[in-house]
Amino acid sequence: MKTRREFLSTSSAAVAAAPLQAGRAASSQSPSSSGKRIRLAVVGGGFGATFLWHEHPHCEVVAVTDLHEARRDRLRKQYRCDNAYNSFEELLSRRRDLDAVAIFSDAPSHVKHVEMSFERGLHVCCAVPACHTLEDAGKLKDMKEKTGLRYMMAESSYYRGGCIYARERFRNGDFGELFYSEIEYYHDLNIEKYLSNRKSLYWNPDGSASWRQGWQPMHYPTHSLAYLVGVSGERISKVACLGWADQQLLAKLEARSSGKTFFNQVALMETDRDHMVRCNEFRVAATDGIWVRAQWFGDQASFYMAKRGYHGDVWHPRFGKPETIQLPEYWKSDQLTVQSGGHGGSAGFICSEFINALVEDREPEIDLYESLAMTVPGIVAHLSALKGGEQLKVPAFERPA
Repeated sequence: MKTRREFLSTSSAAVAAAPLQAGRAASSQSPSSSGKRIRLAVVGGGFGATFLWHEHPHCEVVAVTDLHEARRDRLRKQYRCDNAYNSFEELLSRRRDLDAVAIFSDAPSHVKHVEMSFERGLHVCCAVPACHTLEDAGKLKDMKEKTGLRYMMAESSYYRGGCIYARERFRNGDFGELFYSEIEYYHDLNIEKYLSNRKSLYWNPDGSASWRQGWQPMHYPTHSLAYLVGVSGERISKVACLGWADQQLLAKLEARSSGKTFFNQVALMETDRDHMVRCNEFRVAATDGIWVRAQWFGDQASFYMAKRGYHGDVWHPRFGKPETIQLPEYWKSDQLTVQSGGHGGSAGFICSEFINALVEDREPEIDLYESLAMTVPGIVAHLSALKGGEQLKVPAFERPA
């Protein structure tokens, strides 16, 4: 019988060997064996300029666009692409040589830009969140199933090292029954500072208020929910949520959501396997930078993602001592076609997975149904907060049987 240390070593090695198989079985066709080339347009020169699509041997960035000149120039330089357009509408009207679009526009425009892309027969990789209304969730599902086109959400938490490790341990059965998860995204937006700094995320380059002013925390839940959906594959079936806002800070925002606005929201969720999840989304809090982490509790073992300044990644078997582990450097795997990327090493995974999926003619790991499973519970959680914490059912947007 293996000792616990030997078991951990073997399991970690297995995880390191196959990080890209974490979502589904690999295709029998290797991207390197295909001569197919994906002609990609990139929309949005903020976050969209931080990826390295052009480093994928089967991808060529042939067009870029942003409404603002400085961001267009950033895209032009990043992707060495001189085909820069003033708007997505202009790009689509002038380019007929596209296969796919990477959408990193403002969050309220995501559904509109996905619809425009699908209408042109283009596959889509889209920034989070997928949508922020139940009606738009249904629209995305209908469009996907009508066109048969590929959709991937660029969710970073799914490819963070702790999530990959937890996913593999779950699939090995190492947790036993994973009955409870704590998932959280703490991002102190320092509202007073951001509002006084016209170059901050709260403002557009033209000086107008950006979409981030007054955006509801639970309308941006995917960084947290990826730690549940992307580990066990469970779906949230019910949710009860409460919210809080500093009224003096709230009054300083130039743009606010219609209805009540919250800065912080806490939800207690139930899964379709009768398991429990606590989800925190904070935008005003005394935190050390940005926290995106989770911890998972099983009846045989638990795993705690690293907490900066307090502890590293800890695996804790029920009948043994907790052990701090060194996660494999997944982003350095030979299986990654693009190996560079921020947000916990996730960007290289996202570029590789989306382009590889198109070359191999398969659905990407974070397909539309996984994307909605990471998005919709937050929409319903916000509705619960508006009702003072009433528990609400979460509608399912699953692939047809």
